[in-house]
Amino acid sequence: MTCCGPPRNGGTGNRREGARVRTGVRSRWDKAVLVCAKCSKKLDGGFGDGGKPLAKALRKHLKLKNGPKAAAGVVEVKCLDVCPKGAVVVVDSERPGDWLLVRPGDDLDAVAARLGLDQGA
Repeated sequence: MTCCGPPRNGGTGNRREGARVRTGVRSRWDKAVLVCAKCSKKLDGGFGDGGKPLAKALRKHLKLKNGPKAAAGVVEVKCLDVCPKGAVVVVDSERPGDWLLVRPGDDLDAVAARLGLDQGA
């Protein structure tokens, strides 16, 4: 028996050959917030304790897990094409027409409240 030879039974070698392919994933998110990664990178952090990027600072401040098990999603997106000086653009999925500009040093409790994110989210 060799580890790297062709499959003996004529199959493709995929152990899960008969397995169904996923078409979706469930999450526990009540809402999603989009944070511009380019704005965050230009500012080089400056949010929360330790001067983290805004998305990380918000997640830590609100004690949110990463991924689909979190109560809300704080997602960094490549660029939102607004590029304000000295601020990060944030979009609340429940109010996509009202974008928020967050500056370094802004109170994360106030930012979370404006985005509708609770401390225990």
